[in-house]
Amino acid sequence: MEPSSKHIKILVADDHPIFRQGIHRAFSAIKDMEVVEEAVNGGEMLQKARETKVDLVLLDITMGGEWSLEYMKQLKEEFPGLPVVVVSVYPEEHFAMRYLKAGASGYVTKESPLEVLINAIRKVASGGKFLSPEYMEKLTFNFNGFDKQPHEYLTDREFEVFCLLSGGKSLTEIAQKLCLSVKTVSTHRTHILQKMNMKTNSELTQYALLNRLL
Repeated sequence: MEPSSKHIKILVADDHPIFRQGIHRAFSAIKDMEVVEEAVNGGEMLQKARETKVDLVLLDITMGGEWSLEYMKQLKEEFPGLPVVVVSVYPEEHFAMRYLKAGASGYVTKESPLEVLINAIRKVASGGKFLSPEYMEKLTFNFNGFDKQPHEYLTDREFEVFCLLSGGKSLTEIAQKLCLSVKTVSTHRTHILQKMNMKTNSELTQYALLNRLL
């Protein structure tokens, strides 16, 4: 894709310094885009977006042990016209649709070539959407939803609790992290186990490991 005439100011939200430094260095050689802000967690991302005019956010899925989905929802509430491209180590089939439904405009895996990310940024910054051709093909052939995996039937909050449970967090730790009551977290756990046809946290962990969700 040819460079656009617009100078794209980017906020990179990722807790890995090497990734942020690499993106900053790579984009310094690209005339139509510039990293103007960086954030290491969801709260800082929101703060930087409020303080600095940016044209696009590159967002990691996990930062500091927290899932970024709720932060992204808040970002889109405050800045509905601000496009977000998710950049993650996780495969598209596990997270892309969940983030797109919440307002993201694109999804790129970190193993993709730099040119793919550059093309995604330009396309999204100009008002488009970006997913890999391979994932688009999967969506085309699985549009009826029959091939959904068990975790895809969870709500966003249930999915967040599922990830924390499968990562070994206790109900009390999850309640504190998500600012919920232990009773509410326990209810979420019950629904998660029912929807995924499982009985124990260890089964959730095994499922998460097998499906590269941890």
